[in-house]
Amino acid sequence: MKDRLDLTGARWGLNGAEAILKLRALRSNGDFDEYWRFHLDKERHRVHEARFAHGTIPLAA
Repeated sequence: MKDRLDLTGARWGLNGAEAILKLRALRSNGDFDEYWRFHLDKERHRVHEARFAHGTIPLAA
């Protein structure tokens, strides 16, 4: 990992490097697919469901 982060011209901040390490750990442990479903569910709620009454998105006309 150090080789990747120390590349000439690479601009890794601590937050970005930590995020990549967490994603790599999820993939190595075989938990990435479950995490990604969780992530998409939370993103859907944040972007769509939270904007409507009772969390119900109206159907298209």
